[in-house]
Amino acid sequence: MNVDVLNESGVDADVVALTRLCRFTMGRMRLHPDTELTLRLVDVDTITTLNERWMDKEGPTDVLSFPMDELTPGRDGDDAPEGYLGDIALAPHVAAQQAPAAGHSAQDEMELLTVHGILHLLGYDHAAPEEHQEMFGIQGRLLLEWHQIAAGRDPETSS
Repeated sequence: MNVDVLNESGVDADVVALTRLCRFTMGRMRLHPDTELTLRLVDVDTITTLNERWMDKEGPTDVLSFPMDELTPGRDGDDAPEGYLGDIALAPHVAAQQAPAAGHSAQDEMELLTVHGILHLLGYDHAAPEEHQEMFGIQGRLLLEWHQIAAGRDPETSS
């Protein structure tokens, strides 16, 4: 997996961990090993501009996804196509503001938003209740596995 994480936000962020998380998520979603992705950590002005221009919404948001080759998760027995998954713009300032209400750290919030953004790139959405349940279920499982691995536990044997 070719992942570029660019920190243009002015906030100190663990770019190495976010890169690993992107690769982990892409692998768990069974994407082709040559799939590419860019995660840009941006400031509030940039995310506001992107949100207004591309989503027709005023003000900042936390994460935006811009899919490119319309890749979908790999399936058993099928070869996943390679390509450019897309770009994610994530605002660490917004993540830090949201983190206390969610009861976790700013890094945890950025990790959640990173997985969320990748799932959007793969075509998942949460507008309808069924979509919300599916997307957030996958997101929760991926983050749980990620945190188990980060803690040195094997998610295959942990309960």
